[in-house]
Amino acid sequence: MRSPEVNPLKPAGLKAYFDAHPEIRVAIFAGKGGLGKTTSSSSLAYYLATEKKRKTLLFSTDPQASLSDIFEQNFFGKGVIEVIPNLFVVEIDADRRVAEYQAGVKQKIRDMYGLAELPREIEEYIDSSSAEPSMYESATYDAMAELVAANEFDMYIFDMPPFGHGVRMVAMAEILSKWVEKITEARSQVAEYEQVAASLKGERAQEDAMMAELLDIRQRITTFTDLITNQTSTGFFMVLIPEQMAILDTDRALAMFSELGIQLSGLIVNQVYPPELLEQPNLSEFLRNRLEGQRPYLQEIERKFGERVLSVVPMYTREPKGLEMIARASADLMECKVAV
Repeated sequence: MRSPEVNPLKPAGLKAYFDAHPEIRVAIFAGKGGLGKTTSSSSLAYYLATEKKRKTLLFSTDPQASLSDIFEQNFFGKGVIEVIPNLFVVEIDADRRVAEYQAGVKQKIRDMYGLAELPREIEEYIDSSSAEPSMYESATYDAMAELVAANEFDMYIFDMPPFGHGVRMVAMAEILSKWVEKITEARSQVAEYEQVAASLKGERAQEDAMMAELLDIRQRITTFTDLITNQTSTGFFMVLIPEQMAILDTDRALAMFSELGIQLSGLIVNQVYPPELLEQPNLSEFLRNRLEGQRPYLQEIERKFGERVLSVVPMYTREPKGLEMIARASADLMECKVAV
């Protein structure tokens, strides 16, 4: 809680939030592309791994190899990689995961029905599913759920894709859950008929492998959905910058996420020019204009979002890439030093 006598846009930083919420086990960063989600999620992961010594998994759901870019190391499609002690990174190749999923579905159908080959129509139907716009989100969501279900880390940090994808991916949980529920109901009725038919023939009904698979999928989706909408165990953060479009997008996203049952834990304002630069006598006209241009938007952020702002991170003179810059950005994110 910020006191009224201090500058209203100098929050305590993200460290204060995590100190007050030690039970948080999942952190999700969302927001429009290019505003600093990857920097913020990497900064938090660095802090938790180095300062708190928590075994931390940083997961990018961005279709671009953003973590590879910021850590200056290729993680894309290579599984879980330990970058420094306690800090693990994974960047999935969603296209490959979709292909593996399709191959798995085909094999299960062949095994269940004792087929050497699938009928051509079924083969084509499964192959065409990769063109579905929801397939990427489904594959990514499944990967997230699988990692959390394995329970091998103390902390999970998800760097969500740009806003549109992020909303669709969160919504996907509900869509998938309802879809699996419908299929399970239908399959349950079929299983009952099969049991009756087997009984009439004096045979013993076989175990329904498809039903077991559906129930397993539903259990994983439900468990993960419960986790990411649980405000006690999950912190949900949005990143924005002091520009009109970012403020409008954040406002809109908050309403949409709220409809999905996800409440915001806090906002990070990124790329803010430190106002003390104005005191420099030789400040360039370009920087002076940038500083003065941000001021009304910072005031709007304060007016719209108020105490939801947890940290203000400064603009750096170079891109925050590499461990040295991530460490610096981490310090600024966790203990806010920018007084605006």
